[in-house]
Amino acid sequence: MTIIAVVLGYFALLFAFSRWTGRRATNETFYRADRQSPWYMVAFGMVGASISGITFVSVPGMVLTSQMNYLQTCMGFILGYVVVAFVLLPLYYKLNLTSIYAYLGQRLGQRSHKTGSWFFLLSKMTGAAVRFYVVCIILQRFVFEPLGIPFALTTVLLVLLIWLYTRKGGIKTLVWTDSLQTLCLFTALLIIIYKVATDLNMTMGEAISAVSGHELSRVFVWDDWVSKQNFWKQFLSGVFIVLVMTGVDQDMMQKNLTCKTLRGAQKDMCTYGVAFLPANLLFLSLGVLLVMWYQQHGLTLPASGDELLPGYVEQTSSIFHLTSCLFVLGIVAASFSSADSALTSLTTIYCVDILGQENNEQLRKRTHLGMCAVFVLFILFFKMVNSTSLIDAIYIICGYTYGPLLGLFAYGLLTKRVVNDRLVPYIAVASPLLCYAIDYGVGQMTGYRFGYELLMLNGLITFAGLYLSSKGQDD
Repeated sequence: MTIIAVVLGYFALLFAFSRWTGRRATNETFYRADRQSPWYMVAFGMVGASISGITFVSVPGMVLTSQMNYLQTCMGFILGYVVVAFVLLPLYYKLNLTSIYAYLGQRLGQRSHKTGSWFFLLSKMTGAAVRFYVVCIILQRFVFEPLGIPFALTTVLLVLLIWLYTRKGGIKTLVWTDSLQTLCLFTALLIIIYKVATDLNMTMGEAISAVSGHELSRVFVWDDWVSKQNFWKQFLSGVFIVLVMTGVDQDMMQKNLTCKTLRGAQKDMCTYGVAFLPANLLFLSLGVLLVMWYQQHGLTLPASGDELLPGYVEQTSSIFHLTSCLFVLGIVAASFSSADSALTSLTTIYCVDILGQENNEQLRKRTHLGMCAVFVLFILFFKMVNSTSLIDAIYIICGYTYGPLLGLFAYGLLTKRVVNDRLVPYIAVASPLLCYAIDYGVGQMTGYRFGYELLMLNGLITFAGLYLSSKGQDD
């Protein structure tokens, strides 16, 4: 019952913020927060919004397979955010955009606009639903199953809660609730780290020394060019992940476009870009401490890194109930801060880009509710199939679908050529298929499999297809 009380108290705070921010809300409030968001609130909230529930569970377990190499990617994030802040943000603010895909319509054409919008809509819906499905499974395991609540009802209730606190204020509500969720997430993380260190009979200073000296704390890989963990592969991948997953992703950009000024938006983006490095260092340090805890207690390390933190919670929750409360709070804060913004951005894309009715408030309300219903159906479908291989495949597909967005924006920004707009949808579909064929063929012939660099290859193929199709057509 303690866990239920913590979760209910958390949602009470969310609804309080929702009531405050939703007063006299309009479509302008829902989509752009009236362009009045303080940049520091956006920056703080974006750290939590960018960390999903899966991140909370998975990143600590990364140390089992790749030590702390993920920090190399986080270093690339910093450069990526600087590029987005000083290349893409000025363009979006100059055009006064609600949806960033309107740029594709103005620069390349109507079909390019629709293609980018549909690619985002399909990719974000599936990707966000998969992430939230995994979190629903965890919450079902720790909270709802002991109460006899079926998974379907759990899913409906959780998504209903998102709809209730975002339906009026939309993105304005999220700017403030994301800050609350970030605070809860890192409070839970820091207390769990302290709890694990205490279980190891260490002070925090001793824990820091133990982590820094542990074999799993290796960050850099300079010598193995074939390895996916090579520094330059990870660093450049981090740059391009930000360019695609933030710079040309409506979900991530929508909050940044609510700042009062371009200067404020640039400060917010650079601030939270740098913050990802220490944030992920905390998650990975927790992973190293958990490995030490398992070894000290003579326990076998989980086969899957995703079970490292949940396994610790299950082992200790009966002794120290606060551990499970903090774990659930961290999961809820991380997962809701990413799922609520995804549903808001999906509503924006469908109303503004697909239907072209930005000012229709009734349509926006119906669409938001409809997106929540589709979200539930996707999650229940994943539960019905219950196949890890399918989930992995969907993640891969989502990764492929961001490549065409990268290629479309790169073509618009780096060239002045007029695209053959009629061919854009076909090029955007063919690009990830060709990318998959190349990855499969290279793997069969050489044994090498592409990692994060697939995103760059995918974007390059799209760019090349757009360029070749527009041969001889200059502005």
